[in-house]
Amino acid sequence: MIKKTLALLSIYLIVTPISAHTIQNCVKVDDKTIERLFDRWNDALKTHDAKQVDSNYTDNAVLLPTVSNTPRLTRSQRIDYFQHFLSKQPIGKIDSRTIKIGCNKAIDTGLYTFTMKDGKKIHARYTFTYRWDGHQWLISSHHSSAMPE
Repeated sequence: MIKKTLALLSIYLIVTPISAHTIQNCVKVDDKTIERLFDRWNDALKTHDAKQVDSNYTDNAVLLPTVSNTPRLTRSQRIDYFQHFLSKQPIGKIDSRTIKIGCNKAIDTGLYTFTMKDGKKIHARYTFTYRWDGHQWLISSHHSSAMPE
């Protein structure tokens, strides 16, 4: 039985091509690296340039924003949202977070506070999902919702 199984396995391995898509190399990453991705995003907010903020996202990233009821599914939709959001000159600060790391993906979820130019504070829940694109970590989805008071 073992010989027959080994023979079948040998035949399978010979006739089944191994493609680049079946082998995935996982980039090494730690919590500190993922934490810095929020800092990169927050620094982009400080530029007041919506395109620079959007450069942190994959082309097909989903944004469920804090101060809008409309999901943003394209680059132009995200830029439109950030142009309006950035007019308030927000600065974000993480209040608490949990990071989970997988193979070429990571999730940073928790609570953050935005302080606006006028001093108003928005307390919100967030989830950033990140994907390694072969060169850098980018946001593949971002959900943010104001805290229900």
